[in-house]
Amino acid sequence: MAFLLRRCSKLSLRNALMKTYSDSVRLRILPSASCMFDEAVEIKLSGLTPQQHVELQSNLRDDKGVVFKATATYQADEKGEVDLSRQPSLGGTYTGVEPMGLFWSMRPNVPHSKVVKRDASSPLHYHIEASSGGEVLAKETNERHFTCPGVRRAPVTDGRIRGTLFTPPGEGPFPGIIDLYTLGGGICEPRAALLANKGFVVLALAYCGYQDLPKKVKKFHLEYFEEAIAFLQRLPEVQGNGIGILSISKGAELALSMSSFLANISATVCINGCNANVLFPLHYKDMVLPPLTFSAKNLDTTKPGILDVRDVLDDPMVKENLATVIPIERASCRFLFIVSEDDRNWNSAYYAEQACSRLKEHGRTNYEVVSYPKAGHFLEVPYMPHHPSGIHPAVGKEVAFGGEPKVHADAQVDAWRRVQEFFRKHLQGLSGPLKSSL
Repeated sequence: MAFLLRRCSKLSLRNALMKTYSDSVRLRILPSASCMFDEAVEIKLSGLTPQQHVELQSNLRDDKGVVFKATATYQADEKGEVDLSRQPSLGGTYTGVEPMGLFWSMRPNVPHSKVVKRDASSPLHYHIEASSGGEVLAKETNERHFTCPGVRRAPVTDGRIRGTLFTPPGEGPFPGIIDLYTLGGGICEPRAALLANKGFVVLALAYCGYQDLPKKVKKFHLEYFEEAIAFLQRLPEVQGNGIGILSISKGAELALSMSSFLANISATVCINGCNANVLFPLHYKDMVLPPLTFSAKNLDTTKPGILDVRDVLDDPMVKENLATVIPIERASCRFLFIVSEDDRNWNSAYYAEQACSRLKEHGRTNYEVVSYPKAGHFLEVPYMPHHPSGIHPAVGKEVAFGGEPKVHADAQVDAWRRVQEFFRKHLQGLSGPLKSSL
């Protein structure tokens, strides 16, 4: 992208003149110290003594003031250099050859926290430091952006609709996408902003616990989401054909209901959702989907301080619960189910299997499934730190979300690529591998 080249020209001078804390040691972030959040960088050290051990540490402070840190120990080669893309970490928050390990392996100083970025129009700053024997040798900062120049961010308060709209540069029209996040309230701006960089108009849509929307939910009305679709399609920057939906967790369950009952939806991505309506009645006109019940006896309390709620929900496929199952055979859109096999929030692999079985039984072939062994519930954008546990909004206590950090990180990179390709194919009519954004 042209803007990255402009940033490169400014930051090349910065890299050349950057402050070092040793006369000889140099820390470089390549190709530039400024990049898009979903892009990998190379981290290199030079000027060390041959075979010298050096500790690298990264840290960032999110919008809630929580500090996330990662550490790794390396040994310089015979030239006194360390290259994270070819040399292994010998210890720390990750081991082995992991070029982006200092990013995805970060851990919070407040237990059970996840990175919060409320306004995606500004970057996150990752501060990286090299030290040896207690002496700081060099420092550098990686500025990771969610929006490229020209992407417009606008808060949305249209009728009942609340959220944030991200619009790509240019006249358009562009395909439209609604982004639905978790039950915890609020919206996920980073994901929506990064998609806008790819040529989509994205509405990060809140549905509870945001501004004047109810914090305590008793029921949901699909008419609210229908209004959001109409709002998006009225925009002159948005193409007139069907929109896409990107969703996760409770948002994915709502996305299935939207796709089943509402018009003008062409492509739906469901990340770790349920095939039944959960927790609250869902209303649409004269129709009501009852909520799937749960059994507290299935709550796993074997790990001190952290609950495992994976098997708390009753089986939606038994006779007495079938009324809660979302009739996705009604949908005319394409589905991409993204599943984490170590999801401890609920059994998303089973729910995706049942959703696809229902489609198949009705002669439908409008679905595909991608499954990631050992990945956890919160599949975020690439290089976002792993979130293995947190306060569950429905439980009110700390629960496990699952996932092994390294495998989970790899899954986030692959899933993000598949999401873009899916929307490119079914909203833009394009196919083939993604090109580099540089």
